[in-house]
Amino acid sequence: MPDARPGGLDRQGVCRVCDGAGVQEGRRPVISGNPDQIFDWPRPVKRVILTLVDAVFIAVAFLAAMVLRLDSLHWIGAIQIWTALGLAIPATLLIFDRLGIYRTVVRFISLQALKAIGLGAILSAGFILITSQVFSLDVPRSVPFIYALLLIGLAGGARFLVRSIFQQRQSLQKSRVIIYGAGMCGRQVLVSLQQDSGYLPVAFADDSTDLHGAHIGGLEVYPPSAIPSLMASTGAKTILLAIPSATLGQRKRILAELEKLPVRVQTIPDMRDIVAGRASVNEIRQVAAEDLLGREPVPPDPALIGANITGKVVMVTGAGGSIGSELCRQIVRQQPSQLVLIEQSEIALYEIERELQAMASKEGLALSITALLGSVQHEGRMGTVLSRLGVNTIFHAAAYKHVHLVEENVVEGLRNNTFGTLTMARAAMQAGVDMFVLVSTDKAVRPTNIMGASKRMAELICQSLAAEPSNTRFCMVRFGNVLESSGSVVPLFRRQIAAGGPITVTNRDVTRYFMTIPEAAQLVIQASALAEGGDVFVLDMGEPVKVYDLARRIVRLSGLTPFVAGEPGAEQGDIEIVFSKLRPGEKLYEELLVSEQAQPTRHPRILTEPVTSMAWSELEPVLQRLRMACENYDITNIRNILVHAPTDYAPDARVADRIWRLTSRSAAAE
Repeated sequence: MPDARPGGLDRQGVCRVCDGAGVQEGRRPVISGNPDQIFDWPRPVKRVILTLVDAVFIAVAFLAAMVLRLDSLHWIGAIQIWTALGLAIPATLLIFDRLGIYRTVVRFISLQALKAIGLGAILSAGFILITSQVFSLDVPRSVPFIYALLLIGLAGGARFLVRSIFQQRQSLQKSRVIIYGAGMCGRQVLVSLQQDSGYLPVAFADDSTDLHGAHIGGLEVYPPSAIPSLMASTGAKTILLAIPSATLGQRKRILAELEKLPVRVQTIPDMRDIVAGRASVNEIRQVAAEDLLGREPVPPDPALIGANITGKVVMVTGAGGSIGSELCRQIVRQQPSQLVLIEQSEIALYEIERELQAMASKEGLALSITALLGSVQHEGRMGTVLSRLGVNTIFHAAAYKHVHLVEENVVEGLRNNTFGTLTMARAAMQAGVDMFVLVSTDKAVRPTNIMGASKRMAELICQSLAAEPSNTRFCMVRFGNVLESSGSVVPLFRRQIAAGGPITVTNRDVTRYFMTIPEAAQLVIQASALAEGGDVFVLDMGEPVKVYDLARRIVRLSGLTPFVAGEPGAEQGDIEIVFSKLRPGEKLYEELLVSEQAQPTRHPRILTEPVTSMAWSELEPVLQRLRMACENYDITNIRNILVHAPTDYAPDARVADRIWRLTSRSAAAE
């Protein structure tokens, strides 16, 4: 099976194309004049050739030794000399075979193999010396010693020459790469790439002035300022970041400099993943999305991270989604007694269950993982699960989150996001669940779309039920976009770049808050431990990012040049950026806070904000009217109800719901 290494190379680093001219399974190899195909010949064929060549080398070494010793050819007709040579050739070949010399792959020959050849030559010389004495052959005693030196030079030198030719030919097919970071990891990466890869390291770059000018593994270490000239002189098109211990701030600074150059930037995994065994130092990856943000994570507070998890029965709804699955991964490491996965997608549930089981087994974690198919809208199913399993904590992450899809499917969005939350919250109270955590969104702040309004209604439900008599504490956690999620722009941009473009951005000025999935999940878990009841927590997302700028950075770090048609420099660009306009319900700018009254908590990245709420007696009739409007598919009434509820909902003038628009057109036609 072909190896998935860069450049489409096989295990030996040789390009294998099954087109009738090379090696094909089930067929005899075609031996032609192409030098590259010699390396693809069967091992027995190459072994016979190597044996014949060594026989010639033995003869040449012996005869040359005689000439050097006697400085004449008067012995050329002596039968005793040829008898000695005739005995030496098969004996030496047998010695070489016993020493494993013919099992060595010539293209990867090492000094260890040269030692074996040296030992074989010495044993061969000893054989000639002893044979000459035993059979009274007229071979000068010094000849075997000269012969041994010549044989080492011929047999060993020829093999290293073949290896050198192979490596030179292979280097022409490899992508030249500069390794950024000459520390221990950089050296390990160099060794790995030199042994077997589609990359040819040509130089090191490092910030440390102590290393500048030094040579490591045959490569010189240069300052980062020399990278442009190195690219020109070596033809390097890729820079490999081998600095896994660098902080995200340092990586962001380095990337900011590198993205100015026409070079592709790749990286090895984070040191934490290497130490934990989740990755190896020779795994080459794309630059991680978090490197683009340069946002340093805050270590979790041990008193918060396990407070609602350790030793408890924990449920995660929407367990197969981007946020839900990461919550599960982090919850497993806090060792609950049981983790209950709720997911309506069969394949998503199957995948996350397998992953968590493997993680628990690998890390030696003792817990029960229960995977259950089901929808959070099914009150009977959820109530039965909660009561029979004795769930203590619920992380409610099940929701439809794609703004334009929910905008075009209004009723289903409300049923899942709003009434699904109502079902889960009521069931939690009836089952005596200790903690209910609603995973909310920044789009619930002054929403302009159904998705945001549905999540704001879900918040109102949790706020109002928190004030009702029960043993269940409720809290809500708001945050913005998460990188690398199913709906994130980052994987979309990468797919568009791989396809040759164009990249689609809704608007040049659109900005979004971004956070990595692991950090968001970790903060959600810690926020739950701070809850007193009815709290609305807001995660510190840092500074908002222009999506257009993010797109340009990703293109540049792929070694390509972004351009916008009609703007200066467009003719030199590689990947076009196209502005597709905002879709219904989308904002130019997202908000996290309703007011400036947010208060800090004991965690530096978690804030709490007082938010308008309703008593259950006031909210319940609103929900009843909203449910009735959904059952009647009355989109106009749905929008009016949401506008008059304390959601600050400001809908787009145009209704985007697909079915409602089709129905309206049909009615207008009649």
